[in-house]
Amino acid sequence: MTATITRETATQSKTAVTGIVIGASRIVISFLFGFHGLQGFGFFGGIDGQGGGVPFGSFPGWWGSVFELVGALLLLAGLASRPAAILLSGVMAYAYFTVHAPMGLLPLQNMGEPAAVYAWVFLLFAAIGPGRFALDNLRKR
Repeated sequence: MTATITRETATQSKTAVTGIVIGASRIVISFLFGFHGLQGFGFFGGIDGQGGGVPFGSFPGWWGSVFELVGALLLLAGLASRPAAILLSGVMAYAYFTVHAPMGLLPLQNMGEPAAVYAWVFLLFAAIGPGRFALDNLRKR
């Protein structure tokens, strides 16, 4: 009986730690990604390093920046996390295949490594959920 209790306690402890790590990762990654979205509006050096932003209403640049910023804020708060993560994964996959892939085969050759990594990380969050510290968890209660 002691072994059963120990195993159950270890499983609960492992689950709690996993939820915390997933939640912390979601917060940090979405926070960093939000800066990427803000660059499209001219913040943090802008898209050209000189403070330039994409033209208002232009597709895909301006709309991509809107999706990136709004999606990052939703994911940061853990609100509608899975839909936001799917949207962001799609935005980054679109960016990779339309902007980076035509310049070369591999992400290291076409400077698309961040887009590829973000696409897969957001897909992972869509699959596993937001972890701890998410407003979605409050809505479930």
